[in-house]
Amino acid sequence: MMFFIGALLIGVIAGLRAMTAPAAVSWAAHLGWIDLSSSWLAFLGYAWTPYIFTVLALAELVTDQLPSTPSRRVPPQFGARIVSGALSGAALGVAGGSLIGGLVAGAAGAVIGTLGGATIRAKLAASFGKDPPAAFIEDAVAILGAWAIVASL
Repeated sequence: MMFFIGALLIGVIAGLRAMTAPAAVSWAAHLGWIDLSSSWLAFLGYAWTPYIFTVLALAELVTDQLPSTPSRRVPPQFGARIVSGALSGAALGVAGGSLIGGLVAGAAGAVIGTLGGATIRAKLAASFGKDPPAAFIEDAVAILGAWAIVASL
């Protein structure tokens, strides 16, 4: 049951920052915190995969601050977050014994994280009078949340 809660929560993280969730799951697999070796998701634990996802996550943290970055609610951005959440959730599901359960929970979490994160960030930005502080808070929540989720499994 813990893996399904983790899959839902890692999906929420994917809704906040699309690349942070697979980076965290990839590090968990690489460090042996979760076992994906007998599944098609074993590539997440390969030697270079966590580094690649980490670079992508760092790039996302930078591009998120740019005024030209589209809303997370537009179809390509929203879809990427759902795919990221589903992939990350599926990995935790595999580790817990149910790929499909983890995939569905991760995708559902990504929808929650995308819509909820956008709403909360907008309210935070309004209270600060500008977006960057709200974005930095969201970054911190995503990074610390992802680490806490994978470290607790």
